[in-house]
Amino acid sequence: MLLVAVAAVRISSRSGLPSLLIYLGIGVAIGQDGIGNVVFDNAELTQVIGYAALVVILAEGGLGTKWKQIRPALPAAIVLSLIGVAISVGVTAAGAHYLVGLDWRQALLIGAVVSSTDAAAVFSVLRKVPLPSRITGVLEAESGFNDAPVVILVVAFATVGPVDPGYVLVGKIALELAIGVAIGLSVGFLGAYGLRHVALPASGLYPIAVMAIAVSAYAAGAMAHGSGFLAVYLAAMVLGNAKLPHWPATRGFADGLGWIAQIGMFVLLGLLVTPHELAQDFWPAVIIGLVLTMVARPLEVFLSLLPFRIPWQEQALMSWAGLRGAVPIILATIPMVTGIEGSDRVFNIVFVLVVVYTLVQGPTLPWLARKLELGDTDAGAADLGIESAPLEKLRGHLLSFAIPEASRMHGVEVSELRLPPGASVTLVVRDAKSFVPLPSTVLRRGDELLVVATDPVRDAAEARLRAVARGGKLAGWLGTGSNGG
Repeated sequence: MLLVAVAAVRISSRSGLPSLLIYLGIGVAIGQDGIGNVVFDNAELTQVIGYAALVVILAEGGLGTKWKQIRPALPAAIVLSLIGVAISVGVTAAGAHYLVGLDWRQALLIGAVVSSTDAAAVFSVLRKVPLPSRITGVLEAESGFNDAPVVILVVAFATVGPVDPGYVLVGKIALELAIGVAIGLSVGFLGAYGLRHVALPASGLYPIAVMAIAVSAYAAGAMAHGSGFLAVYLAAMVLGNAKLPHWPATRGFADGLGWIAQIGMFVLLGLLVTPHELAQDFWPAVIIGLVLTMVARPLEVFLSLLPFRIPWQEQALMSWAGLRGAVPIILATIPMVTGIEGSDRVFNIVFVLVVVYTLVQGPTLPWLARKLELGDTDAGAADLGIESAPLEKLRGHLLSFAIPEASRMHGVEVSELRLPPGASVTLVVRDAKSFVPLPSTVLRRGDELLVVATDPVRDAAEARLRAVARGGKLAGWLGTGSNGG
């Protein structure tokens, strides 16, 4: 099973296909009607495990979200996550009711469930597709934000008895989002402050502490009757942009946990489905998916982004990049747990819709980006994975990193780094040999550098190194970063 999972990771990484489909396929293959013929129908357990996995995935996504990239896109992402969700739910539900013949409760449930773009699918695909930062920022922030209002709507529609009036739902969404924002930011800033000022006894504890802080934000948000999903994403985003010690190790640890969460969650969802029951709901799912993909999503993007004057090419790509994944399938288990009539059919329709349209949208996204001429021309410049270790007695930091193959730092002299006063390159490791560099030493691909920086200039030194890595020796003068003084 482990070998199959590893092979799935390789296929997903190389093909651009969201890993969702591969892991779902593994679950279906070993489940009922498959080669394993394992019968599993515990929707409540699936929901609990799915929520836990989603918390880890959102935490990993938040840790990898760059504030500089997402900040300009934040207003558009918020509007898309709120107004856009309402538009998507209404249009999709109308299509499910009038075109497929579902009753209004089932139609609204499906409309709400599939209106959430999936964080795991979006993160896994967009980080392999060289898109402009504004598009990536909007889509990543949307996928992190829109789970909260969608969960509230699904729970409301799945409650036995009459559905709350619209103004009550709006009030609940606003209150839960406000609580989630307050708790997420508070936990994130307090956690970052603590990790930067309290030295842990072992470097391996930093990744565990970061993930524990992020998960605690979800717990605090849920206990306060707020949006735990929004809280964990915001807390992780704050931590991810706080320049914490041993950051590359933390990112690697979080990335590994994210893969484990995806694998477990998707396989379990595949086990839950009964393949022979999907045939009768195939065409209804395709029809509802067409309404969602070709009508609801473009309308949602166009109306939500109207005040932001975003070019039509970017709007078209955002419409096609509204990837659905495990989140809608997890949310489809909520009416199964509450016992709403027709909940099994809702689950089957959502399952088929997600599989079919993810299979179409994910691999074609790079092609559409090229056709719309939206490729990121700076994508070839790899970012630096800078490791930071605190030097408490010296009140400084030791920064270490290797120059990637695609880095524009290759060919730059040490003096041309123009690091701020208080920071200097102290050692270079090249071809397994170390030496103290001269100002005229030319840096090469594969070199490992040690940079010592005092506390006041640590952030400026790291920013300057990243700018040179992306823009070369003229970074700063060409608008690619700080010139370092």
